[in-house]
Amino acid sequence: MKVMFDSDLAELYGVETGALNRAVKRNVDRFPDDFIFQLSMEEWDILKCQSGISKSNHGGRRNLPYVFTEQGVSMLSSVLNSRRAIEVNIAIMRAFVQIRKMAISQERISGRIWEIEVKLEDHDESIDVTV
Repeated sequence: MKVMFDSDLAELYGVETGALNRAVKRNVDRFPDDFIFQLSMEEWDILKCQSGISKSNHGGRRNLPYVFTEQGVSMLSSVLNSRRAIEVNIAIMRAFVQIRKMAISQERISGRIWEIEVKLEDHDESIDVTV
């Protein structure tokens, strides 16, 4: 599963990690389990070993990190009040509109292709191929 850390998202959106997590807690109903979850101690230890993240007693994190799925990242942009979060939220809404337009266009094209295939089949059946 592809996820992003709360600290990375905080940097992306231009807010403190604590502020980001407080915004999530104030809007907990907007973040079901498939949008956000907290890493277990075992998962966090594995990641620290693999990436060289500092231990908590050396200035690193003091709490287990939250990670956000793609849907969580999108929802997060709607609950934060930073300028960057607002820009991201607007971009997401515009992308959804474009995707919907493309889907409608794809349906029309698929329908037209089907009509042509039916006409070709009817045409092939009407040709007498006796020699």
